[in-house]
Amino acid sequence: MRNIIFVFVALILLSSCKSDSSTTNDKNGNALGFDLKALKGGKYGGGVFVYNEEEYLRDLFPLNITEVIAHRISSNIYEGLVTMSQDELKIQPSLAESWTISDDGKTYTFKIRKGVKFHDDPCFPGGKGREVTAKDFKYSLDLLCSNFAGNEGFWLFKDKVVGAQAHFDVTKGGKTVPGGVKGIKLIDDQTLSIEIMAPFSDFIRLLVTPFTYVQAEEAFKKYGAAGLRTHAVGTGPYTLVKVADNEAVLMRKNPNYWGKDEHGNQLPYLDGVKVGFIKEKKSSLLEFKKGNMHMLYRLPYEMVDNVLNKTRTALRPEYKQYQMQIEETLGYQYYGFQNKTKPFDNKKLRQAFCYAVDRQKVVDFVLKGMGTPAHNGFIPPGFKKADGYDVSKVKGYKFDPQKARKLMAEAGYPGGKGLQKITLQINSGGGRNSQIAEAIQKQLEETLNIDIEIQQMPFAQHLETCETGKAIFWRAGWLADYVSPENFMRLYYGKSVPSKLEEKSYLNTTRYQNATYDKAFDDALASIDKAKRHSYYRKAEQTMIDDAPAIPIFFDKDIRLLHPGVRNFPQNAMEYRHFRDVYFIPENK
Repeated sequence: MRNIIFVFVALILLSSCKSDSSTTNDKNGNALGFDLKALKGGKYGGGVFVYNEEEYLRDLFPLNITEVIAHRISSNIYEGLVTMSQDELKIQPSLAESWTISDDGKTYTFKIRKGVKFHDDPCFPGGKGREVTAKDFKYSLDLLCSNFAGNEGFWLFKDKVVGAQAHFDVTKGGKTVPGGVKGIKLIDDQTLSIEIMAPFSDFIRLLVTPFTYVQAEEAFKKYGAAGLRTHAVGTGPYTLVKVADNEAVLMRKNPNYWGKDEHGNQLPYLDGVKVGFIKEKKSSLLEFKKGNMHMLYRLPYEMVDNVLNKTRTALRPEYKQYQMQIEETLGYQYYGFQNKTKPFDNKKLRQAFCYAVDRQKVVDFVLKGMGTPAHNGFIPPGFKKADGYDVSKVKGYKFDPQKARKLMAEAGYPGGKGLQKITLQINSGGGRNSQIAEAIQKQLEETLNIDIEIQQMPFAQHLETCETGKAIFWRAGWLADYVSPENFMRLYYGKSVPSKLEEKSYLNTTRYQNATYDKAFDDALASIDKAKRHSYYRKAEQTMIDDAPAIPIFFDKDIRLLHPGVRNFPQNAMEYRHFRDVYFIPENK
């Protein structure tokens, strides 16, 4: 089936350029199946970039993008006011060509770029995409603050934008509000302003998330949130061609894209992008070595010693032809507890589990050194470089079996007696999640004398059961949406937890609530001074760590292998992938 799709993508996506072009092959002589056209400035146009994800996406509707796979795909189809540079994650203009901030730090005014068009789609008259104006951003951001099924993004503006909560409260059941959100104002066709409740220096960073992508009202009215799960009408460098469930996502170059490079070349350079969904990491490594993929993201842990040298700084000779990229990410891996139900409504039981996990051993023997043990807080250490926030000042958990057993007894389960079998729910993750789970299962059973059963689910179902309170102990991970500790603090903010267990609790899936944590978090948001804001964050983080609503396990260190001909595809700490500027070079170059 995958071979059929690969042929299909070649037929649909590739534009043949016979003059001034050259066919490229991989180092093993395998034809990559496209021609490259020489462009100004030493760039080349053409080709389909192929990569793999082990998990299938859940939703491509911007307001319901809550996992990284859809995030990576959608960022090439949709665009917002601002974007990030792919190398340093710096905020850059996107559909807002410029913006100003008022002297009081509360009003952001954006000048919308002219000449940008939505993708051609049947929702428009004649099927031709129309020009984007400030009115489209007003519509999209009002939609973000509307109360309807399929909107998981309201938290972004909830306690920040003037009138957001009032709009959300009124719009339940499909009601409309004249004028929309009070703090989001349409000045003219090219100008939009957003008023926030208090100065917040990280506000501009929030606007890179999928929740703030511009959407066409015509598309939402025609397809609805459910229809836009696998249908997309954006403005980005690629248009969505096809979504084949659990097989592939195909994207084609947008011929009407507004962007050009410094040499005047039309962007994007590539003819298209194909995302495959091979479940096993070893299989994806094999496909990469055959020349059927241009990037391998993360290695099978059992193959790390075969691919990398002992210091993890270089490739072994048989892999030297590839480009290697390694980055400490802004990613956090943890196991969550359902804090509202037995047995994990018991704080001492949760603490016992935290002390019973040997994180260093997991990193050394399972991850083969490709990670950092979470011995302090839950915010990745990479934030010290990215934002100045130092997680090392938070006191966390290290492996202490004696203390773990003592806490078990204090929790009412001496020697593990009386504790029911615990189900640890995970998603596959290409096999890495099960390898980690099996190691931690063994540690918990040996240290606490308890019975742990591992249950694996498809990613979408896994997320659903966690968010709706049906799982009591589960695997989770969080990769930064934007470069701010605030993004991670949201995971344990008690005011976002619904009153009823059966109601979906997105972000705070553990349903942890502590007034001290919430106040410190609120104080941080209200603080203009960065040092004070960080001190409030540390207070909140220490409060959470002491209460142990989850087990912080490790922070990711990611590796990518790239085909030798790939250019302009730097790695970053968020694994943010934007294929607008990526291109291939011929082998003889």
